[in-house]
Amino acid sequence: MDKGNCSSVSEFILLGVANDPEMKVTLFTIFLLVYLITLLANVGMITLIRVDPRLHTPMYFFLSHLSFCDLCYSTAVGPKMLADLFCKKNSISFFGCALQFFTLCVFVDSECMLLAVMAFDRYQAISSPLLYSVNMSNRVCSLLMGGVYLVGTADALIHTILAFRLCFCGSTEINHFFCDVPPLLLISCSDTEVNELAIFVIFGFIELSTISGVLVSYCYIILSVLKIRSAEGRLKAFSTCASHLTAVAIFQGTLLFMYFRPSSSYSLDEDKMTSLFYMLVIPMLNPLIYSLRNKDVKDSLEKLRHKR
Repeated sequence: MDKGNCSSVSEFILLGVANDPEMKVTLFTIFLLVYLITLLANVGMITLIRVDPRLHTPMYFFLSHLSFCDLCYSTAVGPKMLADLFCKKNSISFFGCALQFFTLCVFVDSECMLLAVMAFDRYQAISSPLLYSVNMSNRVCSLLMGGVYLVGTADALIHTILAFRLCFCGSTEINHFFCDVPPLLLISCSDTEVNELAIFVIFGFIELSTISGVLVSYCYIILSVLKIRSAEGRLKAFSTCASHLTAVAIFQGTLLFMYFRPSSSYSLDEDKMTSLFYMLVIPMLNPLIYSLRNKDVKDSLEKLRHKR
């Protein structure tokens, strides 16, 4: 397309979740409650892990970063979405839209890879318990987390540059409650093949590698657990993985449905509902899943409660 036909876009209009005024009050109440629980649960999890020396282990180090990722990407979307429910003009500046998408992409990608790292950590703990502190030293954990954030940032930078170099010469109304690639591509008058290819190749590679990493780790975990002679020992080993498997299934399942379903079945309304689930509900569920099923976390909470 001729670049001369491109108009300079200063802002986008987010159409939001619903237009019915009565519906907006109900949605605001529900989403505010969910976001506050998310904020409280994730900040509480990070604080608890920091203040309790018994939780200064690789597993809880990664869990604190999982809570940090949940907190960051839900905050990138949640407050703006809540404010837009009562604004007459739900506008977001061009650079604000780019920043929101970049932040979101960094922490969603980081969480994908972090879940695979956590599976590797569980494999090391169960298969080589005597060498666990050596194999998963502070230096190794820090390098793994550095790699996770570096890849997440690089991927986010690529998608952000590709998305916001496009021409928007018609409508600037985004039929969504936040800036995401699919609705942006729909309103662009540029050729979007490169963007679609980047999503398929780069994000597809991240998804494939992280899911493969989780599956391979758990194959080895199962083999290691089967070698444990006592039924009680096997049950204890499996129970340490139950929370992580639940988090992986919910998060990865939602992302696969969002970005890898056939284009013929794509629906913006369905996309909004799915996005609401992984933007607001999953960040709320993760700390609850780990705290309710984890004896160490429950003991630390109980100890903190008695102290107070």
